[in-house]
Amino acid sequence: MAMASASLSSALNQQHLFNLPKQCSILNLRFFSSTSCYSLNPSPCRVFFRRRVHALSSSSVFSRSYSKCQNRYPDYGGRKFSQVPNLRHFMPRATAAVADGGVSGPQVEGRIYHETYGCQMNVNDMEIVLSIMKKAGFGEVVETPEAAEIIFINTCAIRDNAEQKVWQRLNYFWFLKRHWKSNVATGRSQSVHPPKVVVLGCMAERLKDKILDADKMVDVVCGPDAYRDLPRLLEEVDSGHKGINTLLSLEETYADINPVRISKNSISAFVSIMRGCNNMCSFCIVPFTRGRERSRPVESIVTEVAELWKEGVKEVTLLGQNVNSYNDTSVVEEIGSGVDWKYSDGFSSLCKVRNIGLRFADLLDRLAVEFPDMRFRYTSPHPKDFPNELIYIMRDRHNICKSIHLPAQSGSSAVLERMRRGYTREAYLDLVEKIRSIIPDIGISSDFICGFCGETEEDHQQTLSLVRAVGYDMAFMFAYSMREKTHAHRNYVDDIPDKVKQRRLTELIEAFRESTGQCYDSKIGSVQLVLVEGPNKRAPDSELIGKSDRGHRVSFTNLPVPDKNNNGVNRNPNVGDYVEVQVSKSTRASLHGEALAITKLSSFYADMHEEVSTCVNVS
Repeated sequence: MAMASASLSSALNQQHLFNLPKQCSILNLRFFSSTSCYSLNPSPCRVFFRRRVHALSSSSVFSRSYSKCQNRYPDYGGRKFSQVPNLRHFMPRATAAVADGGVSGPQVEGRIYHETYGCQMNVNDMEIVLSIMKKAGFGEVVETPEAAEIIFINTCAIRDNAEQKVWQRLNYFWFLKRHWKSNVATGRSQSVHPPKVVVLGCMAERLKDKILDADKMVDVVCGPDAYRDLPRLLEEVDSGHKGINTLLSLEETYADINPVRISKNSISAFVSIMRGCNNMCSFCIVPFTRGRERSRPVESIVTEVAELWKEGVKEVTLLGQNVNSYNDTSVVEEIGSGVDWKYSDGFSSLCKVRNIGLRFADLLDRLAVEFPDMRFRYTSPHPKDFPNELIYIMRDRHNICKSIHLPAQSGSSAVLERMRRGYTREAYLDLVEKIRSIIPDIGISSDFICGFCGETEEDHQQTLSLVRAVGYDMAFMFAYSMREKTHAHRNYVDDIPDKVKQRRLTELIEAFRESTGQCYDSKIGSVQLVLVEGPNKRAPDSELIGKSDRGHRVSFTNLPVPDKNNNGVNRNPNVGDYVEVQVSKSTRASLHGEALAITKLSSFYADMHEEVSTCVNVS
């Protein structure tokens, strides 16, 4: 009976269709949620089921059955229906005491430890999870897994290396759980009951069956669109079941959730504006782990940024898997036809847009105008979604950072076609030229993959030449790692040996270093506006460090300078100040200079504009 109950509960959790066997008439089954329990009790009445039942949320299907049954059978053996004992009544209560020197005292409901792997979107997702758990009563976060009752590991499935790191950590968490009593007795653990291990994110979606079957290593598997379900899934573990929900959504954006900020740096924050991806690049697993694109309403984003400004945040990075394809159709009175969607010149997409609402340029412009002393960055865009309006808004708004991430992936048109990127080498270079003609001092970063299926030496050389031609400020470079479910996995052969991939990667890194040094060297003698992030780790007692508009790391000596915001009174810069720094040295990976003054973001660019106007009038 226990096996049948567990099987049926698992089917409900995974929201599959199921056929109930005839023997169900002899079972007394209960289904739990975080707020209710529902009973399917064949005695004293016989319960009949349809042959196929949609296992949707307990609140939509079983709540109606529960309500009807409760009205029809208000008493059960002299007791109220709600008083009938359930599985939880027969389970031994967890105790905080451990035999032979264990922990004693009041039981802790559930302290949380979390680790995050992968992109900044995963970091933001973890902040959403912490907010959901805090609302459910789990507000305490600890610094070590040994002190936690709930362990979250937020995963990435983009590359195999990231997955291997996760498996290593899961092995250690399994050790903490499996040998909990001895760990507590010997002082290696301070938790008050064995920890529940929860796998979140992209890897949870991609490898859910493998994870759950891994020798009781994991208790809950939760995909990127199911975080609201975490409190219920953790309750399922208390009932002796595995918790799993990896369903993808066409609507979930978590727009109503105020994230619990993880970063100790209070001056910068990440704000997710859209989720999912429609690009279907042949190498990428994201559309299969995070679903299709959907955008948050503009107003919810503006509200969140306003709260961050009140908290003292000076720089916000807007996040999305394809952030510049943002398209809010929720409040636009006249939604445009998707046929009018403008791509970058020479670019195309496999996925067509149905309707047009407020685009990324509209959102950026709104934020820049409403928060003139807050900096805005964004990642990660796709080169196809840089229409002229977006580039001109970036030029005209001083607080939109002059830095663009422009993932190329390859410099070979043949490889780009197999990658299904929707552009050629020539179209990419034309876009770079157009951007730099409109914003001359723009910083450009990129992504590259070495050793994609069928890549020849000639293809590789074309990638090296692209790197040298563009001159990137920064680049993320990886050896190709084939992912299951992708177009490449179904249609191509991973035919480049690992040694060749690594050699090409090394050559690509060297080509990047040659060109990027020139970007840094060109800043010597210039005045950069630096947002101070904290002490320079290499000289914490004497130097501060921060980022320039282009995202360059800039360090400077911590000395009193005039504060333009306070009648020119001299003081040392603090974290969160904007400081004018004259660059005197370049290491080809960072800049160093001397602080000139403390100022405001809007004041710095107003003064710069006034100086330019004066020069024009004089000439």
